[in-house]
Amino acid sequence: MSTLFDTYTLENGLKIPVMGLGTAGMSDEVAAKSVETAIRIGYRLFDTAADYHNEIGVGRGVLSAGLAREDVFITSKLSNDVRGYDATIEAVDQSIDNLECDYLDLFLMHWPKPIAFRDNWEHANAESWRAMEDLYRDGRLKAIGVSNFQVNHLQALARTQKITPMINQLFLAPGELQEEVVDYCRDHNIIPEAYSPLGAGKITKVDALKKIAAAHNKTVAQVALRWSLVHNFIPIPKTKHEARMRENADIFDFKLTPAEIDIIDQLDGVVGKATDPDSLTV
Repeated sequence: MSTLFDTYTLENGLKIPVMGLGTAGMSDEVAAKSVETAIRIGYRLFDTAADYHNEIGVGRGVLSAGLAREDVFITSKLSNDVRGYDATIEAVDQSIDNLECDYLDLFLMHWPKPIAFRDNWEHANAESWRAMEDLYRDGRLKAIGVSNFQVNHLQALARTQKITPMINQLFLAPGELQEEVVDYCRDHNIIPEAYSPLGAGKITKVDALKKIAAAHNKTVAQVALRWSLVHNFIPIPKTKHEARMRENADIFDFKLTPAEIDIIDQLDGVVGKATDPDSLTV
């Protein structure tokens, strides 16, 4: 991997960029400007969700940049208050309309056990997944996956699925490797995607990472993102600042040593831990 234009290959052969831009917490206006700026820098993967309430902005940013649709990879996610076959079809159609495109490159089930469906989450997920499979077959979704699913949630989905998830988007950062679910994903050809790969900024306070960054004349954020690539995660750091976007993208001209990788791998909880999906309160 040497540039933002490099890709991984999903199980179905679709190419996905090795790093992208997250948009959680951005308004439509901010998302539009951020996406347009990121495209100018070289980003091609953009992550949004129905629950972020900024799909319209992300779509506008993509259109304003003027690239061909096939040159941009757009991800969105199913809202936590939506489950069931028909409701999922409607939700995907709404996301496609919001983003002003004909299809989504990737669509994820955002959380496995939202509180509204806690009592029948397995059936609810199965019905939504069945809808996503049909949308995949007819081309409105080029790839489908999940987010925040642990091993038991993936195993439950596997009991009825016809198509295995191609991505599992997880909180993955130095100090939170989620080894059990990542190993399961590797064994089933599911690529792990890393949201909050910088621990919502907490990563900059980790002394071990400061030392490694200084040795390479890089920032802590750049070291953390390079570490994500070492593990073949797809990091999607979030920022609205052009300077930070450029900094995050400048990670292809150095390599971490095996000893440095081991030091980072041994960190534990330095940016917090992943939220337990079984106790999600939304």
